[in-house]
Amino acid sequence: MGKPFDMELFLAGVLTGSHATRQRHLRQAKIIQAEIAARWQRETPRAWQRKHLAWFLEHHLSQRSEATRYYYLLTVRLLARRLQTSWVFNLYL
Repeated sequence: MGKPFDMELFLAGVLTGSHATRQRHLRQAKIIQAEIAARWQRETPRAWQRKHLAWFLEHHLSQRSEATRYYYLLTVRLLARRLQTSWVFNLYL
């Protein structure tokens, strides 16, 4: 069995902002990773498809506040940028 995936190392190149902002993005990215792994057994972001992140935004966050959904959307966009994809995510609050 290999080493666990290091989300901090994965996002290091695209994380900007204050320490608190970087920590929030890391915490949220790890939560997203855990939920996608539990639902689809896709452990790393490289194995994800757009539908996995869209599912997280639409279903996992459906009962959360607008502010929470917005902050997760920012993290999802950061993940998409790091994956160098052209995925576009919009949040209809």
